[in-house]
Amino acid sequence: MVNQNLTATEIGFTHEDFAALLDKYDYHFSPGDVVPGTVFSIEPRGALIDIGAKTAAYIPIQEMSINRVDSPEEVLQSNETREFFILTDENEDGQLTLSIRRIEYMRAWERVRQLQAEDATVRSGVFATNRGGALVRIEGLRGFIPGSHISTRKPKEELVGEDLPLKFLEVDEERNRLVLSHRRALVERKMNRLEVGEVVIGTVRGIKPYGAFIDIGGVSGLLHISEISHEHIDTPHSVFNVNDEVKVMIIDLDAERGRISLSTKQLEPEPGDMIKNRDLVYDKAEEMAAKYREQLLAKQQGATAAAAPAETLADEDIPPATELDEDIPPAAELEEDIPPATELDEEIPVVAAIETEIPAATETEEEIPAAIEE
Repeated sequence: MVNQNLTATEIGFTHEDFAALLDKYDYHFSPGDVVPGTVFSIEPRGALIDIGAKTAAYIPIQEMSINRVDSPEEVLQSNETREFFILTDENEDGQLTLSIRRIEYMRAWERVRQLQAEDATVRSGVFATNRGGALVRIEGLRGFIPGSHISTRKPKEELVGEDLPLKFLEVDEERNRLVLSHRRALVERKMNRLEVGEVVIGTVRGIKPYGAFIDIGGVSGLLHISEISHEHIDTPHSVFNVNDEVKVMIIDLDAERGRISLSTKQLEPEPGDMIKNRDLVYDKAEEMAAKYREQLLAKQQGATAAAAPAETLADEDIPPATELDEDIPPAAELEEDIPPATELDEEIPVVAAIETEIPAATETEEEIPAAIEE
């Protein structure tokens, strides 16, 4: 018969020994870890999750999804096993706090970075506007469209609920910024049907000291003041009024920056005709554009011909690449001359050759809402 009255000393295994054994085989969990867990109890505003810790971990309802959740059952089912993100360390009761939302955010940022790398066009509905632009959701993240990158005649307040094609301007997880362009998406689509040297008819939609914005089939191009006429012009207001119909020639298509540069100067039969006799400029537009295209083609052919002899150089005439290092300053010395890649903290888009004259595209940093809503 087994003696029921054995002491701890006789058994040789105390409660303290048992606790120490549990500690020995206990896993160490840290905030930021992604671990598997099984739902074993659903509560009104959260759920208890078994992740192998001594105490059940807890996930509050607000951490269950990147989207709004009214009931835990919308996301979790009893006995379901899935991945969880450890949000906080153990509290005084030894309980960890978990999140699914953080995993979804990590995957969302990974996805939008991939879309940006592919230069993909995405579609999303506007769910709100603010004084700087419009707000959309991309892969669950909150995206911002600056007002200068919205190409529509509607007031932006009327865009709520409208589905827009969009291109990525900035994807910055570290700064929590996701900035998009409606204008660039439309320009890219339009550019597939446009060519440099083509004459198009447009409508003046806005006039600034540096030029006029011309609507050409739903996208906006800039007719810079220097491209209105060969003669000096003090202000575009002296030549155009809003809603004027104009004939312009495309002189540059920049799909990457979503910009169309226009000219009437290149259509003038004689310098100053745009000021003195606009109708003559429009009548001769196709003829002058044909000459411009011929000149452009001749330049391209000349550049190709000039480059051709370089291919016939003998090997001994070509210095080794490594001997050029002393003549070329290292990249680090040039950094102060290179503008930042994303010029988003000013106000109006610029044209490549006149960046110092025109303010840039997006609102100031503090006006761009965070992509992740805390």
